[in-house]
Amino acid sequence: MSNTKIGTQKEITMDNGKNIILETGKLAKQADGSVVVKQGNTMLLATVVSNKEAKEGQSFFPLSVDYQEKYAAAGRFPGGFFKREARPSEHEILISRLVDRALRPLFSDSYMNETQVLISLISAEKDTMPDSLACLAASTALMVSDIPFNGPVSEVRVARINGEFVINPGFSQVEEADMEMIVAGTADNVNMVEGEMQEVSEKEMIEAIKFAHIAIKEQCKAQEELAAQVEKSKTKREIPEEPSDKDLEERMEKELYDKLYEIASSKIADKHLRKEKFEKVKEDFKATFEEEELEEKSDFINSYFSKIMKNAVRNVVLDKKIRLDGRKLDEIRPIWSEIDYLPSAHGSAVFTRGETQSLTTVTLGTKLDEQVVDGAVVEGKSKFLLHYNFPPFCTGEVKMMRGTSRREVGHGNLALRALKMVLPDPDDNPYTIRIVSDILESNGSSSMATVCAGTLALMDAGVKISKAVSGIAMGLIADPETKRFAVLSDILGDEDHLGDMDFKVTGTRDGITACQMDIKVDGLSYDVLENALGQAKEGRLHILDEMEKTISSPREDFKPHVPRIVKMTVPKEFIGAIIGPGGKVIQELQKESGSTIVIEEVGEYGIVDIVSEDKESIDYVVEKIRGIIAVPEIGQVYEGTVKSIVAFGMFIEILPGKEGLLHISEIDWKRLEKVEDSGYKVGDKIEVKLMNVDDRTGKLKLSRKALIPRNNRPQQNKS
Repeated sequence: MSNTKIGTQKEITMDNGKNIILETGKLAKQADGSVVVKQGNTMLLATVVSNKEAKEGQSFFPLSVDYQEKYAAAGRFPGGFFKREARPSEHEILISRLVDRALRPLFSDSYMNETQVLISLISAEKDTMPDSLACLAASTALMVSDIPFNGPVSEVRVARINGEFVINPGFSQVEEADMEMIVAGTADNVNMVEGEMQEVSEKEMIEAIKFAHIAIKEQCKAQEELAAQVEKSKTKREIPEEPSDKDLEERMEKELYDKLYEIASSKIADKHLRKEKFEKVKEDFKATFEEEELEEKSDFINSYFSKIMKNAVRNVVLDKKIRLDGRKLDEIRPIWSEIDYLPSAHGSAVFTRGETQSLTTVTLGTKLDEQVVDGAVVEGKSKFLLHYNFPPFCTGEVKMMRGTSRREVGHGNLALRALKMVLPDPDDNPYTIRIVSDILESNGSSSMATVCAGTLALMDAGVKISKAVSGIAMGLIADPETKRFAVLSDILGDEDHLGDMDFKVTGTRDGITACQMDIKVDGLSYDVLENALGQAKEGRLHILDEMEKTISSPREDFKPHVPRIVKMTVPKEFIGAIIGPGGKVIQELQKESGSTIVIEEVGEYGIVDIVSEDKESIDYVVEKIRGIIAVPEIGQVYEGTVKSIVAFGMFIEILPGKEGLLHISEIDWKRLEKVEDSGYKVGDKIEVKLMNVDDRTGKLKLSRKALIPRNNRPQQNKS
């Protein structure tokens, strides 16, 4: 093996002692940029490739970011029949989205070349969370390439553990945290935040973001120093000058701006009507051109129109402090809600805020319904599922239905993180809970409508959540030149598209439970962020007030058609007896009672869940299991059942699954020639006394005659 050094490295010193090494020039050298990021024994390989030219007529930036965890990285085989990595898991999709949201704003608006970023976990250390290194790897790969990129950017995980902030904690540490966020940013600004917390204050959340930004700055500095050592990165590709028609742009600005400003000031609440009015201005302008000239200038007209409309809408907000639908900056749209809308569901709610509506259901299941998590790094089971669906009709559109989108996965995960903090303790809740939010109408904040509808549906189902949770999406319009800004509560879809920030905040009356923030403008100050959080709190409390008009606390009991679950804890050694050989005992119990029985070994105990809508069937199973786990006591009298008759006696079941021998000599004081002379047959009940238990074999020795006075005539006790 050669000792020649290959590649270039840069080390980042971390406060927790787990230093990070960035390495380039060793692997995947045919990519435009490639980097290996290493922390301990965890390694990620990030590559980036960008086409040399944009496709003709390309009007958007085609960036794709994919994160994948290789099972071999952790010394494991993939589950399933094919034994190879397949489509990305929800966990991988969520990490891909986190990286994408940090990178995308840092490309020039005029760069349209298709770009692909791939990040692979190639070595995994048990307690290291690799997702906190994914953006660092991707950004460094871009920095050492010749692709034009306004980075660097990086992400870190910040958690508060025992009152102290920790950067990039391990899996075991995060379990102890009361706040956990992924924060992304450049050396100057934070541009993305996502996380969950246990009812923390707005001030505490800002402190965590500031703490994370210190580490981000160090990681950005290291990327620049590594890139400076790579010759290829010193000369970036030129971005072709965007075609333009200055005369047309000036004409459109002069003729259309005032008209668009007037429509934006008209307080039109109906988004379709508002869109029609904006579109009519464009179509009327197009009508002034001959067909041949229009074909030539159509792309310019569409592009300039969008730009002028955006400026008009933003200026109305900054000038007049009113919004597209006529609301004040901090005003929430009208809210109405209803519970128990679907009578056959275990819990249901409709939540409508303005033109956004969620129909949400809650289903309560058993251990058999738990989701198995079988990732390369993370394994386990989940008892709480939340699925968010965004069908095309909710925005009045026709689109192909191609399975669950990345957006649906991301919005569902945010709502899940918001609600899981208020669920009952697993020890007090034997149910697997599934929430499904179907968005029936959408004009902004549909993920926050899901949080509100989810709270109402959980209460309707009788799930004993600790507090109600609501959510609100905040927006921002900022003018860097004039330093004017406006924070918008409960943003519309148009305000999200035209604005500079989308900041979703969820929480109870006592604090924040989850957040997701994307910032599209440089230089967002912490003062503005504090302002937005304060305004979000006011909106959150207003929404909770409206929700409480529908239902203020969980139902006292589950609905009649919800299966009841009774939990029993039994010594581990009895699990086999309850199941029986080949599952015979448990199957018979289920058949006799009509209930479902689930048993699981946890430590030194077996946890038995008995599920049925019928209380009598549950009581029947409980009694049977108590009999199985009961220990036969010498000298105790039992009412047993004759299970079989042999030449030398009868086998009597005195407890479920526990049989003893009643020898022919112990049936009666009178001598019997044949067992059948006793008058007993299989299935008869008989009272017997346990005389002895063989120490070696555990066999039970029974007697009936010990219960009969010697001078009395024998009497049969048959059923």
